[in-house]
Amino acid sequence: MALPRCSSLSPPRPALLLDFLAPSAVRHRQYHATPFYQSTATTQPNSEAPRPKYVLNKKQKEYLDSALRVNQAGELAATLIYTAQTPQVVRSHPHLRPLMKHMYDQEKGHLTTFNHMIAKHRIRPTAMYPVWEVAATFLGWSTGVMGREAAMACTEAVETEIGTHYNDQVREILSWEADAESRGEELDDELKEMLTTFRRIRDEELEHLDHAVENDSKEAQPYDPLVNVIRLGCRAAIKISERV
Repeated sequence: MALPRCSSLSPPRPALLLDFLAPSAVRHRQYHATPFYQSTATTQPNSEAPRPKYVLNKKQKEYLDSALRVNQAGELAATLIYTAQTPQVVRSHPHLRPLMKHMYDQEKGHLTTFNHMIAKHRIRPTAMYPVWEVAATFLGWSTGVMGREAAMACTEAVETEIGTHYNDQVREILSWEADAESRGEELDDELKEMLTTFRRIRDEELEHLDHAVENDSKEAQPYDPLVNVIRLGCRAAIKISERV
């Protein structure tokens, strides 16, 4: 966006680049917000001054790093599960092709989003990537072989855990927003956008869960052992990816 030109009688307007994660002196990764410009020439006498930006502490920054790392790994796994399931499911149930493609396309979009965030903020992806690739592909293939109901039960189990995980992240950032308000501060614009993104992706994941239930996920045999094992595996993968 072009900045307004200063007249010859006005001094140059300073640009303040806001860093919402306040990186330490040791680590060089930086999270930058959109530059904020302030001009005394255009400010009305009674206009409200902008509030200071909320600065995340070390623990909060580490939480956000691990959240983005897990989200990227989870979306990779989701795309691989659908890739392995789809040929087998639509072979027997051609009418499900549009639904499987819709869910895959959304997961692919989520993965693109988190790939961008990981690269932008220089966050190390999980070292378990190769393991999760194999595990996700096998899970998708095996549940696809078991039939439509098992494939949908897999989606139900995975999205239950992933939806809960995104909801936890949304609640955490909202707690930061409440803390900022209590201090007379506000979240950085980039962090606000991240919160909106997490909410949108959470809702889309829960939409997949609804689709699975509508397509007889609970008719899978054996339902309880299958869903419980998958959910347990998802929780374990999340915990490992947060740290490794």
